[in-house]
Amino acid sequence: MRSQDDVFSRSIGKGMVWAAWILALVVLVIPFRLFLQHQENPNRSIVARATEEGAREVILRRNRNGQYLANGQVNGYPVVFLLDTGATDIAVPEAFAREAGLHFGRKVLVQTANGSLWAWRTRLRSVALGGIVLHDVSATILPTMAHDQVLLGMSFLKHLELLQSGDTLSLRQKGAAAGS
Repeated sequence: MRSQDDVFSRSIGKGMVWAAWILALVVLVIPFRLFLQHQENPNRSIVARATEEGAREVILRRNRNGQYLANGQVNGYPVVFLLDTGATDIAVPEAFAREAGLHFGRKVLVQTANGSLWAWRTRLRSVALGGIVLHDVSATILPTMAHDQVLLGMSFLKHLELLQSGDTLSLRQKGAAAGS
C-alpha cells in the first residue's frame, strides 16, 4: 500500500516532467517561428542610408519565395509591403482602410490578377519605407484583399530608382525628391 507522500511525490514528479517537456517545446518553437518569419520577411527592420550623392537608399533582400516584403507605414500605421511593379497604385485592403480612417473616394472598376472588381480611389498622406517617405500618394482600396499586406505599386515606386542585383533590390530616392 502506498502512502500519501509517495502518491504526492509521484504526482509532483509527473508534473515536473510535463513542465520540462512544455518548456523544451517553447524553447524550440519560438526560435523556429522567428526563423520562419525572417524567411518570409527578411526586411522587418530596414533603414535608409544616405549615399554620397545625397540620395536616400534602402536595400531589400528577396524572401525565399522570390518576393520583396518589407515593413513600413501608411499614414503612420505599421504595414507589411509587398513590392509589386505590376500594380499601378498602392493597393490597400478594405479592412485596413477602415481601421486607418482612409477616405473612400470615387468607385472604380480595376483589373487585378484575379479579374475585375469594384474598388475605391484614395490618397495617402504619407507612405514610409525605411527612411524613404513620400506624401500625398495615390492608392486604391480593394474589398477582397487580405488584411495582412499592402501592395506597394508604381504610384510609390515610380518616384524611386530601382536596381536589382542577385537577391537584393536597391530603392533610391534622389535628394531633390526627398520628402515629396
